[in-house]
Amino acid sequence: MAMVPFEDELREMPDMVVQAARTLPGSVVADRPLDGGFAMIEHVWHLADLETDAYEVRIRRILEEDEPQLPSFDGEAVAAKRKYRALRLRDGIKKFAEARARNLAALGALDGAAWDRVGIQEGVGRVTLRDVPRLMHEHDLSHREEIAALLQELMPR
Repeated sequence: MAMVPFEDELREMPDMVVQAARTLPGSVVADRPLDGGFAMIEHVWHLADLETDAYEVRIRRILEEDEPQLPSFDGEAVAAKRKYRALRLRDGIKKFAEARARNLAALGALDGAAWDRVGIQEGVGRVTLRDVPRLMHEHDLSHREEIAALLQELMPR
């Protein structure tokens, strides 16, 4: 079992999302912040879909193919197409938590040489499997900040 960089923080993210969602009254989970950006339910479903449609696919393809071309994930377009605000929060949280656990298990099972396998990610360039946990962590941090700001805006004083 390999040590996955940022593993503890990556493992905690679904719980952080659950805790954040629990602080909001159900009536505001689909409310967007005044300056634009995602509503709580959109954060949840974006994280869930990114985990399955981007990270999970990238990990598998980098392992199975030689230097695959990896498309970027257009979160805004996917959110609009899949109508996140009409979906169930609980389902998104479950999907995110399960997919994150699968991805951490897949990364944890890598041996030394596998970490150096490469994919070419659109808009990013060469990425190795060693880069994936860092990229996931950086993305999580941006959502933690956005969710914290959203909660501050939406919570009754």
